Amino acid sequence: MVKTKAKKDIDSYAIKGTSNVVCPGDCVLMRPSDSEKAPYVAKVEKIEADHRNNVKVRVRWYYRPEESIGGRRQFHGPKELFISDHYDVQSAHTIEGKCVVHSFKNYTKLENVELEDYFCRFEYKAATGGFSPDRVAVFCKCEMPYNPDDLIVQCERCEDWFHPYCVDMSIEQAKKLDHFLCLDCSSDDDVKRSSNGCSLSMTFEPKVEAKRRKSNAMEDLSTRACVALFCFALAFFFRELTLMEAMLRPRMLGELLEGWRT
Repeated sequence: MVKTKAKKDIDSYAIKGTSNVVCPGDCVLMRPSDSEKAPYVAKVEKIEADHRNNVKVRVRWYYRPEESIGGRRQFHGPKELFISDHYDVQSAHTIEGKCVVHSFKNYTKLENVELEDYFCRFEYKAATGGFSPDRVAVFCKCEMPYNPDDLIVQCERCEDWFHPYCVDMSIEQAKKLDHFLCLDCSSDDDVKRSSNGCSLSMTFEPKVEAKRRKSNAMEDLSTRACVALFCFALAFFFRELTLMEAMLRPRMLGELLEGWRT
């Protein structure tokens, strides 16, 4: 029986053509067989070499959302990956470069997201298509999980988060906001506006107009009452016109009023 020569674990591997060195625990980009596809992402678990110095890496694959059974959904970020329970052994020569897969929390704190930055918040069961955790907090009126690559605005009263497009606001308007109140937190009698004049709550002008109409109606009634009293006085003292005649003869009434004003 031919004895299989033992493989030995090695501490690192230098990616050919680069100055990058890969160690166990690093995340790497691996060349796909189809050059038109994006590189595969994997976490290096172990590096080993045989007696001919052929280097192999044992990896744990990350899946992109579109590679999962459920497919990509609206809340999945473009840099989101799922760590899977799928392990494999690949030639170290297929490693193209290194990348960083952040935790969800750390990714949201990045000031600038670079090309090699990714994030992971779910573990994917490749055989069943299940996820862990299988529940996640939801936000906004649309009740979707948070996508850290999408802009969201926070109501400073209830502290809930909203997508601009879910509150009838453009991305450009949202970026200029200094303050924001959601519709539920907006006061019914005060229109909240941001520093750039963007309305942050519904206006209530119809109520104002209704009050104006009511006020004008009261003024009209007062005017009519004064006219009626004036006409009654004229009829009483001069006995030339009754109140009913004055109402039926507006031209004469107008002449009398004009004389009274002067």
